[in-house]
Amino acid sequence: MKTQRILVGLVAVLLLVTGCGGRSGPGAEETTVAQGVTSGDFGDLKGVCGPGAPSGTPAQGVTASEIKVGVFTDMGFTKNSEFVDAAKVFASWCNAAGGIGGRKISTTTRDTKLMEVRQRMLDACREDFALVGGGAALDALGAKERLSCLLPDFPGQISQQQNVQSDLQYNASASAYVNYFQYTGYYQWLLKEAYPASAGAVGMINGDSPVTKVMGDKFAEAMTAGGATFIYNDLYPASGVADWTPYAQSIKSKGVKGLMFLGDWRQLAKLEDVLTGMDYKLDWIDANNSAYNKSFLETASKSIGFQNNYADLGGTVPVESPGPATQQLLDLYKKYAPQADITMAALRAFSAWLLFAKSAASCGDQLTRACLIAAATKETAWTGGGLNAPNVVAGRDAPPKCFNVVQASAQGWKAADFKPDQGQFRCNITAYRYTGSYDRPFTLADVGKSLSDVK
Repeated sequence: MKTQRILVGLVAVLLLVTGCGGRSGPGAEETTVAQGVTSGDFGDLKGVCGPGAPSGTPAQGVTASEIKVGVFTDMGFTKNSEFVDAAKVFASWCNAAGGIGGRKISTTTRDTKLMEVRQRMLDACREDFALVGGGAALDALGAKERLSCLLPDFPGQISQQQNVQSDLQYNASASAYVNYFQYTGYYQWLLKEAYPASAGAVGMINGDSPVTKVMGDKFAEAMTAGGATFIYNDLYPASGVADWTPYAQSIKSKGVKGLMFLGDWRQLAKLEDVLTGMDYKLDWIDANNSAYNKSFLETASKSIGFQNNYADLGGTVPVESPGPATQQLLDLYKKYAPQADITMAALRAFSAWLLFAKSAASCGDQLTRACLIAAATKETAWTGGGLNAPNVVAGRDAPPKCFNVVQASAQGWKAADFKPDQGQFRCNITAYRYTGSYDRPFTLADVGKSLSDVK
C-alpha cells in the first residue's frame, strides 16, 4: 500500500512535465538508413550530418561504423512516445545523409516506466556514448549515477530541481533555469499589458506533490515580486479530481481573474468545462506549455472558444507558424513518423539532437566525450537551425532572454498578440533571480569527479 501511495503521489509530477500522447514504440530500436541521397543541412545549419571514413574506437559507444546513443523516456508508464519519435525521425534523416561523419546513429530507448530511472541510467552508463533528446519525470533519481560514469546529457526535457542544469548537461533550448524564473516576460505581458486588471486577482492550482509544490513556491515568489497578488492558491490530489465543481466555485466566489494551472492538462480541461458551465470566464488561464498539443484542444473543445488559454513556448517556434527550419522538421516527421504528435518536448528534443550531432561532427575521427562537450560549450547563441531563440548552451547563470506566447482557439493554437520584437520572439526581457532557498543541481564534485576526468 505504501508503494501504491508513492506512485499515486508522483502521477501529478509526471503529467506536469510531460506532453500529450503519441505512438508507443519498442523498448529499444536501431534506426535504419533511408534509400537515396539526403542533404545533411538543417535550417541554417550546414553539414550537420554527412558521409565520412572514420576508423577506430575512440570512446565507449563509438566505433568506426556507429555511435550508440541513449534516449530516456517514461513511455512504459505514460504510453507517450514523443522522445522516441523525435529520435527515430532525427536518426533516420541523419543516417540517410551519411550519419555523423560517416558513423551511423544507433538509438536505444531507456524506458524508466516512471520509477526505474536509476536502473536505466546504469544501463546507459555501461553502453551509451551520450544521452540525447530524452527526459523522465523523476530524472534526478539517476543524475548522480550519470555524473559518476561521466555520461554527457543533451536533454529534450528536464524535470526535477536537482537535475536542472546539472553538470555534463547541455541544453539546446531555454527550457529550465536554476537561478532565474523562466516565465518573467510572459507574466509581465499578461499582468501589465494584456490584462492589467487581473494583477490583483491571481489564482494558482497545483498538483499535491512535494516536487510540484516546490515549483509552485518558485512561481509564487517570482510573480509576487512582479506585482501579482494571489487571492486563491490551492492544491488538487495527485491522482486527479472526479468533480472539479468545488474548485470552480471557489475560483468564482473569490473573483479570480487570472489562473495558473500547474498539472495535467487533462485535469485542466475538466476544470474549464465546469467553469464554462457556470458561465464564469477568467481574463486568462495559463495552461502551461505541456498543453501545447492537439489533444488538449480536443479534450477542452467545449471551453476553448470561451476561456482564454495561453502558453509560453519559451522561445520555441510554433509549428503553426513555421519558419524554414520548423517546416523542414514538419516534412521529416511526415516522412518518418507521420502518426506522431509534435509536442513542445518533441521540438526541444529535436534541437538537442542537432546540437549533439553538430558538436560530434566537429570532432571528426577522434570522437570522444571530452571533444563533444568542448564543442557544445562553444555554442553561445544556439538556435537549432532556426527552431528556437538564441540560447547559451552551457550558461548556468545566463538569464532567459526571449519568450513567445500562443493562444488556444477552436481553429488550433495560434500566436497571441504579445508584441514580438525579434522575429517571432520578444526578447531583452528583465530577468527575475530567485531569492528563496531551493534545491541546487548535482555537480561532478558531489560524486568525487571533475571535468578533467572526462576523456
